[in-house]
Amino acid sequence: MKIDKSSNSKSIAGMSLGGGRKENFFFCLLEYFADEERWFLTSLNQVNEESHLSKEEAITNWIESYELKQLIVDFPLSKPPCETCDLVCPGIEDCHHPVVVDVKKRMHHLLVDDQKFIKENPKKYEQERIDDSMVNYSQNILEKETHHHILSKSFKRKLKKGFIPYWNRPIDFWVWYNYYDQMLQMYNLTYDSFGNVSVMLLHKFHYLLRHLPRDLQIHESSVQITLLELYRAGFISKKNILELHDNDIVTLARVRIAKKIEEHLSIFIYNKDLELICKNPKAFESFILAVAGHSLLLNNKQEIPDFGSKDNSKFIAPLFS
Repeated sequence: MKIDKSSNSKSIAGMSLGGGRKENFFFCLLEYFADEERWFLTSLNQVNEESHLSKEEAITNWIESYELKQLIVDFPLSKPPCETCDLVCPGIEDCHHPVVVDVKKRMHHLLVDDQKFIKENPKKYEQERIDDSMVNYSQNILEKETHHHILSKSFKRKLKKGFIPYWNRPIDFWVWYNYYDQMLQMYNLTYDSFGNVSVMLLHKFHYLLRHLPRDLQIHESSVQITLLELYRAGFISKKNILELHDNDIVTLARVRIAKKIEEHLSIFIYNKDLELICKNPKAFESFILAVAGHSLLLNNKQEIPDFGSKDNSKFIAPLFS
C-alpha cells in the first residue's frame, strides 16, 4: 500500500540503545495517516547501514529527514542524585538530599505498614499473600492493587537493601513498586537504571544529545514494562513473553507479539520490516519502544508521582485499552 506523505500524519520513533557496548542500533518510526485512519510502521533502519556517515551523523540525519519531534529510548536520560548534589556528603545512611530522603521514607513506610499488618492479623496476611500470588495480571484493572500492602519476600528484601543514591534514581523506586514481582517472574530480573548500559555508551549517548535538533523531545521507557502492559491489557499472553527467553522459538515469539500488536493497535507492518523484527532483537526492541511512544501520543500513559519524576527522566509507562 503506497502512503501519501503529504497527508496529515503524526509520528513517533523508538530506538533501543541498551544492552552493552555493541552499537547495533535500529530506528523504528510509526506514523499515523488520517486518510487511511491507521498507523503504519514506515521505517525500520539500522544505523550502520549508512556507512559513509558516522553513527552520530546517521542518527541526526535520520531524525531530521523525517522531521521527527519525539523519540523513545531505553536509556537513562537523568542521573542519580549523587551526581548532581552539591551538599556536604554525610554518607548514604545520613544523606539529607530531599529526593533521597523522600524515597527512603516511602520505602520505610511500606515495610512498616507490612509488618504492622502481620502483627495485627497474621492469618489474614498469609491468606492475602496466597491470593496475591494467584493474581492474573492480564486483567485491565489490576486485582493486585487491592492487595498492594502485601509485600512479597523478594520485594521486602529489595526494600531492606535500600536506595543507593549514587546508583539508583527516584524512577527506579516507582518501577520497583509497580513492577518488581512481575519483572522477576517474567524476566528473572529487576529494574536497574544503569545495570544494562556500558559506561562508554553512556558518555557517547550524552555526547550525541548535543547534536540532535533542539526541538526533539526525548522520552525514556522500558521494553520489559511495555510488554507487561501489553499483557495486562490482554493483547499478548504470558506465554508470548516467556517464549522470548527460548532460543529455539524466540524469532517466532517476536513475530507473534508483533502480529498481536498490529491487530490490537491497528499498526500496519510491512513484511520486510516484520522479518527484521523477527530476526534482530534490537529491531524488535526499537519497535516495542515505538509502541510505548504510540501510547504517549494518545495520552495513554501512567502518571508518575513527583518522587519519580523529579529526576527529569521523562519516563513513559504506557497504558493500553
